[in-house]
Amino acid sequence: MNENIIKRNELLAEKVIKGLKSRNMTGFYAATKEEALAKALEIIPEGSSVTMGGCMSAREIGLVDSLKEGNYNFIDRDNYEDKRAAMLMAYDADYFLSSANAMTNDGVIVNIDGNANRVSAIAQGPKHVLFIVGMNKVCGEDLDSAMKRARNVAAPINSQRFGLNTPCTKTGACFDCKSPDTICCQFLITRFSRHPGRITVILVGEDLGF
Repeated sequence: MNENIIKRNELLAEKVIKGLKSRNMTGFYAATKEEALAKALEIIPEGSSVTMGGCMSAREIGLVDSLKEGNYNFIDRDNYEDKRAAMLMAYDADYFLSSANAMTNDGVIVNIDGNANRVSAIAQGPKHVLFIVGMNKVCGEDLDSAMKRARNVAAPINSQRFGLNTPCTKTGACFDCKSPDTICCQFLITRFSRHPGRITVILVGEDLGF
C-alpha cells in the first residue's frame, strides 16, 4: 500500500478512536488484516460463545475460520436447520461480530439491515459487540455522509451480492425504494454506549467489506 495512504489511515484512525472513547466505546487500530486478527483473538477469551450477522469483514481477516478451529463456541447459523433459533442465540452470546456500513470520523456507527437480526443484536442482547471495520468505511464528520455511503455504496453492493430484485441492484444507486426485496428496512445509528466495555471497534488499515 502507498505510504501516504498508510499514514493517512493511521492519523484518521487516531481521530476515530478518540471519538469512540468520547462515546463510551473502545477503539483499536490494526494496520493489516493479520494484525486485526491477532487483536480480535486477544479480545475474545477462549471458551466464549461467539456469533455474528453477515459480517464479511470478519471473514476477510480470517477471524471466522480461527473461531471455528479454535477453543470457542462459534454459533454458525448456516449449520442450523432452524435459522431463527440460531439468530435468537445471538442475544445471549458473549460476543457478537459485526462490521459497519459506514462510520463518521468522530465515531458514530451506521448500519442498515433487512431482517433486523444484526442491528437488534448490536443494540441489545449480546454481552459484547466487536466491530471489524476497514478504513474504507470511514466518512466525514457529519452523519449525512455516513448515511449516504451506507445507502449508495454498501446497500447496492450487498443487494447485488444476494441477487435481489431492487432498483439499486440495476443502477448501483439508492432509490429509497419499497421493493419487497429491499434490505434497507432498519437503520441503526450507534452514537453512544451506556454500557462501558460492551462495544469495541477494530479499525483496519485495509479495504474490507462493502
